[in-house]
Amino acid sequence: MKKSDVYFTDFQATMTENLPQKLARLLQAADMRRIDMHNKFVAIKLHFGEPGNLAYLRANYARVVVEQVQRLGGRPFVTDCNTLYAGRRKNALEHLEAAYVNGYNPLTLGCHVLIGDGLKGTDEALVPVGGEFVREAKIGRAVMDADVIISLNHFKLHEQTGFGGALKNLGMGCGSRAGKMEMHDSGQPEINQALCAACGLCARNCAHGAISFNADGKAAIDSARCVGCGRCIGVCSADAVAGRFNETNERLSRKIAEYALAVTRGRPHFHITLARDISPFCDCHAENDRPVVPDVGMLASFDPVAIDVAAAALVNAQTPLADSLLGQAGAGPGQDYFTALHPTTDWRACISQAVKMGIGSTEYNLIRLK
Repeated sequence: MKKSDVYFTDFQATMTENLPQKLARLLQAADMRRIDMHNKFVAIKLHFGEPGNLAYLRANYARVVVEQVQRLGGRPFVTDCNTLYAGRRKNALEHLEAAYVNGYNPLTLGCHVLIGDGLKGTDEALVPVGGEFVREAKIGRAVMDADVIISLNHFKLHEQTGFGGALKNLGMGCGSRAGKMEMHDSGQPEINQALCAACGLCARNCAHGAISFNADGKAAIDSARCVGCGRCIGVCSADAVAGRFNETNERLSRKIAEYALAVTRGRPHFHITLARDISPFCDCHAENDRPVVPDVGMLASFDPVAIDVAAAALVNAQTPLADSLLGQAGAGPGQDYFTALHPTTDWRACISQAVKMGIGSTEYNLIRLK
């Protein structure tokens, strides 16, 4: 397979070029303009960050991408899908508030913010995949309605997948709440009866009669009838319904790759990775520990596999910061930092599955810009 081009530049600014300008130059060098965006809806997928976390990407970077799309005649919007866990991004109202708190709003971005899977995380498109693990992916409808998808991701370590990069931003990030449940577990939720408000809303939204009630009116799920659609998760206002999170990290990573295929297949896609404030955990945490290595740089490519592999190699080439969790763990040059800090993870599983599904290549040319 032909090597993919991955463009890279560091975070060194000058008196004549600031970092947003440098990012714009990177996108131009990577030839993002090859995509026909004229009068097309362009979804810019990113992670707004859980409020309290300060490692997430600043909206200034997204503004650069928005402006580049607009110059090419596109109609951009910035998007993310609701979370499965009960944080401040589990429904569209709270999610938008979180985005605004963290600086993502039409004034700073120059475009609108849309939550990809709707108010309760149930507005989804069913996308045939035919993979080893996923037959039909559940993707946020607004994401699938777009003509072009651009991934703008914050590269960081992750406690379940080793790291979060382009593939995870697209695969896990674009899944509806039911889609996220499918990736995280065997496909069936469970009800915490201590939290159940006995309102009956879950049963009224279950098309398969899988929910029953005990003498106290508390709900329970019949696993023999449940098809794992996840609608009960979206409609529960008490956060009593959740996924079991019982998949192995390897299967989780492979499912993410197959979900990323559902998002990218059949339409133009482009990928931007910013490896800075490289925190030890996901931006879904409402806190962030100090970075584990120094800031690395900005990358851009048409290949989500190649850009993930390149970013991982660049991070592994750094020396861990002594006062970080990675440094305190005794990690040093020559090690794989992602498994050193999170030994139950295997980021290569996602990469190998993505290659098997034809999403991209691990072979790349790293083209460095000054």
